[in-house]
Amino acid sequence: MANAKVLEQKKAIVSELSEKLKTASGAVFVDYTGTNVANDTEMRRKARAAGVEYAVVKNTLTRFAANDAGLAGLDPILNGPTALALSFGDPVAAAKLINEYASKKDATIVIKAGVVEGKIIDPAGVTALAELPSKDQLYGMLAGVLQAPIRGLATVLQANISGLARALNAVVEQKQ
Repeated sequence: MANAKVLEQKKAIVSELSEKLKTASGAVFVDYTGTNVANDTEMRRKARAAGVEYAVVKNTLTRFAANDAGLAGLDPILNGPTALALSFGDPVAAAKLINEYASKKDATIVIKAGVVEGKIIDPAGVTALAELPSKDQLYGMLAGVLQAPIRGLATVLQANISGLARALNAVVEQKQ
């Protein structure tokens, strides 16, 4: 009877992980071999602050969940120690967090693969995604681009009005 109970627990874990993989906007799979407790604790703290779920996952259960979520291409990377970082809001959040630790000089975290909006990407793709500006930065850049022509028009109009005011002021002074 204990086996049936364990099997039900594993099915529940697979079901939950499959649902998370389906709904996550971004995910990064990493090899954490050699990571010490201090670095792992610091990364988990930053992950919570960024709204990223970070957990060590069992490869077999993750394989079942990935297949159920339509991510069968992850099978080759699901070997050895594997941890998973999931982000549900910003698709870049998990990639940025993991890349921060994977790009350090003495890094023990190695990126295996990533998933963005249901598409599997390689480690180079995860790194490229992490180096993109954030959504807020992109909005700021867009606002600056949209504002530039309006600012130019306002400057030109202001120059014409101030030129007219100077000319009228010169005429008034001349008549006095």
